Amino acid sequence: MTTNQQSRTQWLGRWGFILAATGSAVGLGNIWKFPYITGEFGGGAFVLVYLACILAVGVPVMMTEIALGRRGRGSPIDAIRRVVSESGRGSAWSLLGWMAMLAGFMILSFYVVVAGWSFSYLWKMLSGGLAASSVEEMAAIFGANNASPLNLGFWSTLVTVATMVIVGKGVQAGIEKSVSWMMPGMVVMLLILIGYGVFSGGFGEAVRFLFSFDAGSLSSEGMLAALGHAFFTLSLASGAILTYGSYLPSRASIARTTLAVALADTLVALMAGLAIFPVIFANGMSPGSGPGLIFMSLPLAFQAMPLGTLFGILFFVMLSMAALTSSISMVEATVSWLCDNKGISRRTASWGTGIVLWLVSTLAMLSFNVGADWTLAGKHFFDWLDYLTSRWMMPLGGLGMVLLAGFVLKNETFRDELGLSAGWHALWLFMVRYVSPLGILVIFVDALGITRVEFALHWPWLLAVLVAITLVGELASPRLRRVLGS
Repeated sequence: MTTNQQSRTQWLGRWGFILAATGSAVGLGNIWKFPYITGEFGGGAFVLVYLACILAVGVPVMMTEIALGRRGRGSPIDAIRRVVSESGRGSAWSLLGWMAMLAGFMILSFYVVVAGWSFSYLWKMLSGGLAASSVEEMAAIFGANNASPLNLGFWSTLVTVATMVIVGKGVQAGIEKSVSWMMPGMVVMLLILIGYGVFSGGFGEAVRFLFSFDAGSLSSEGMLAALGHAFFTLSLASGAILTYGSYLPSRASIARTTLAVALADTLVALMAGLAIFPVIFANGMSPGSGPGLIFMSLPLAFQAMPLGTLFGILFFVMLSMAALTSSISMVEATVSWLCDNKGISRRTASWGTGIVLWLVSTLAMLSFNVGADWTLAGKHFFDWLDYLTSRWMMPLGGLGMVLLAGFVLKNETFRDELGLSAGWHALWLFMVRYVSPLGILVIFVDALGITRVEFALHWPWLLAVLVAITLVGELASPRLRRVLGS
């Protein structure tokens, strides 16, 4: 281990990592996307499949990323390069680190625009700017909010500045200290909103919607959505978790820590549903109203309820904090790499990254107003950032991580880092070799629209494919390890 690795800053404790990693995972995806896709795909049955996908795909991949980060004690690029070198494998695998770091930066470039919506709606709720009598009027407010480059640019800039201020203060004084109050504060506000929902008149219906199981209500499209969201919600293959893992103390259990993060992430998503759906049902609105659920339907519902403005403010404070905890994680990989490789201070690295981020995010922001006609192959710059990261870079990066762990690196590397018993280690190895890659490939193939995959989303088909892949993989394992490791 190099001097740089030995002296690398670490979280003050295991809970620092858990809060930071949960903050990375708990973003707009949990509070904004999870409720509306649950509404679109049938409620409780979707939730059950989502939980299964978290265990089968999310947890093994997350354990792999944390182990790579802690073993390599560096940014995604440096950590993977060191671990691969330790196993005597080809240095080309460090390209996974470059792709993860770039993916995180590109995601953040459009994410700060979406996060800006949360901050702008908090201000509108405080100033009375969300007065409307119909969903159509709320949609007009949302459209007007995006139509002004000065308005939208101000809020996305505010998110960028807040992110860089926190990251610039360091791992312990900046990231760990901020999430140590933002995450508990977010949970407290969720509990208050759930308590409000209990007396709204729609709580019982919300509980039945989220937790009653009706297999007939779940389509193959819903199963794909559950699988995809389980992968993306944990911030996998974007550099965030691998970098956070590099700060994890050696004594901390990766398995227990990963399960704690996955559990916390899932609980927050379910709590968000219990906070949002009672208000929606109490006002006779549709739970499957899509992305407009948070920025159109919910503000209208709050407006119609007693003390709705107060609880609307609480909701958008919580949403803004969730956006911020995710944004600081997505830029940390880039800042870490600059500090480790360019010999510059964290503050300089943070603000230098922030300037570049602001320039790129401004182009993404302009996609909603003056640049609405600037398209390439029918997509705006904002859409291209989303498309390239979610459909190409993250699935390919996740697939590369599990292949690296399952077939390329020495087994001793992960035995040392994971510290699992023989039986549990064998289960983890089976998951990263066969189950997680199969799940990622399904996401990848469907997202690209190469072919329809509904035929595979039945248990007999899935089991048959998994058994076939396992047999072929085990028979070809020695040769595959030689090919991949070259």
